[in-house]
Amino acid sequence: MSELPRLLSADAIFLGEGPVVPDGAVLVDASGTVLDAGPLSALSARHAGAVATAYRGLLMPGLVNAHTHLELSALRGRTTSGRGFVPWVDGMLAARLEVDEVDEADGIARGIAELLASGTVAVGEVTNTLAAVSSLRRAKIVGCIFHEVFGLDGAKTVERVRGLAREADALGLLTDTALRWAPSPHTLHTTHPEAVEAMARLARDRGSRFTVHLAEHPAERWALQAGTGPMVEWLEKRTRTPREAFRWHAEGPIGVAKKLGVLAPDVLAVHLTDAQPHELEVVAESGVRVVLCPRSNLFIETRLPPLLAMLRAGITPALGTDSLASCPTLDVLAEAKALHERFPDVPPEALLAMATRHGAEALGFDALGSFARGKAPGILLIEGAPPKGLDAARFALRQPMAARRLLVPASVAGPR
Repeated sequence: MSELPRLLSADAIFLGEGPVVPDGAVLVDASGTVLDAGPLSALSARHAGAVATAYRGLLMPGLVNAHTHLELSALRGRTTSGRGFVPWVDGMLAARLEVDEVDEADGIARGIAELLASGTVAVGEVTNTLAAVSSLRRAKIVGCIFHEVFGLDGAKTVERVRGLAREADALGLLTDTALRWAPSPHTLHTTHPEAVEAMARLARDRGSRFTVHLAEHPAERWALQAGTGPMVEWLEKRTRTPREAFRWHAEGPIGVAKKLGVLAPDVLAVHLTDAQPHELEVVAESGVRVVLCPRSNLFIETRLPPLLAMLRAGITPALGTDSLASCPTLDVLAEAKALHERFPDVPPEALLAMATRHGAEALGFDALGSFARGKAPGILLIEGAPPKGLDAARFALRQPMAARRLLVPASVAGPR
């Protein structure tokens, strides 16, 4: 690569926030760090010596998939949709028992290839086994490794939490700043409260973000609030734990999250599909980072998160794909497209921001997500000439994944 700055221009550029800039450009140095961005005419005048390349299409920062489960990638096509969460999870666990180590590794490899093809530069990987860590490193995809735990037995689950750091250390994750490790509870109704609090303490002692699936489906609410419903029946059968041994909270998922200290700015709350309007006000006030996975919600429960109510409450969500056990692809821009199709009044630029800047903010990667000076978010080209009468942001959401090229990789300082 030339040591001279590179001036990349296109029909339009999305900076990571605000409206799309027509006839825009971004100037980067040899490391991919943004030196300037905005209208091409202004950048050409300011940087006459730069090596210039023009493209047809739209330039935008690399994508951030803030919630996925790569270790479940071999389960694509092996689960049933539209029957609700409990039947889905039953089918998913049964299918996972049929996956051996070779199948799992092949699935992860295909999943990561798909992430790269879609223009993804960072992920929030939720994992029980840390199986995808080595592959993510080889692919130079950065992000957070959320080491997930669940269990209703308080003593056993807390003991499991104590062993997590040793497993992470064996893979060099405790000192890796490109793949940032943290323990994370699975959900508040499948993880003992003492274990939830222990994981929150451990993550905060490390200064790490952590995550929790929250308000994903009505059965979760019934379980937490009343100790009844299909989730309780499933847990009782699956864990062989007497119902009277479960600890129920007599309040909904948002209230429980607040009580346990996991409704805070260092937490990614994922889904919120079943969150009620008054709960969204609490979520907004807390500063918790919200991540939506709309295609997964449609697959499992045939419903969407209350996006308009979230936006009215002042919540600016990020996007994730969840796993290939509940989503057809790992393309986070397809999540934005799904929301665009169902919420056409939401500005498309806001949806692009959910797939880039908000995801980077949720994961705590300040160098990614936008073309602000000093960042190195990667430069993604959505190829093609935007037709007359269609703004460039809508054009980007409607183009197929094949019409993408990551022109400049993202760059995050830290050991690999």
